[in-house]
Amino acid sequence: MKTVLITGAYRGLGLEVARQLTERGYRVILTARKHDAGQAAAAKLKNATFLELDITDAGSVARAAGQVSQLDVLINNAAIIAEGDADILHLPPELVLRTLATNTLGALRVAQAFLPHLLKSPAGRIVNVSSGGGQLSEMGTWAPAYCISKTALNAVTCQLAAALKPHGIAVNSVCPGWCRTEMGGPGAPRSVEEGTAGIVWLAADAPQEKTGLFWRDREVIPW
Repeated sequence: MKTVLITGAYRGLGLEVARQLTERGYRVILTARKHDAGQAAAAKLKNATFLELDITDAGSVARAAGQVSQLDVLINNAAIIAEGDADILHLPPELVLRTLATNTLGALRVAQAFLPHLLKSPAGRIVNVSSGGGQLSEMGTWAPAYCISKTALNAVTCQLAAALKPHGIAVNSVCPGWCRTEMGGPGAPRSVEEGTAGIVWLAADAPQEKTGLFWRDREVIPW
């Protein structure tokens, strides 16, 4: 049985990805900062366990990595859009830094910590949940700190993909689109199921040799 760890998985896209992968026979390690919410979410799924993990806290990440013995897939899903992330012309740099600390450095920190487990897998995978808002080719003005953090996350994807290709580990970014989650809001055009389809595909079905790419709906998109 393959094991997948998903960060920020007690609700929204992360929880739906967890549900779909448990239905497909994966053992899911569902992680979140919120202990009670994470435990409650894991209790609703089969083959799922909860692991408390704050991706911005190096000690928390190290403790969590020490509690895992097997890992085949890491899905970096946890992310924030900070209140006040609205206008690049007046955006406090501190807000950008806080967003980067979670959305970019948090994902890198987790990948580094759990890498020893992934290296033991015959076909390890890292899936970084990014956003079309981070595309340099189509950059707008919406949520600038969030978008900047996702652009940087895509760079982390490329760096990890290049470094881990000799080890057979596939590393990709994926844009789920604007989905009806707590973050996306009720007016978003895509369902949670539509948003998670590409994430699940990269975690379970995409060709192992496909690495260092940015995907939406199983199609490669520009950076």
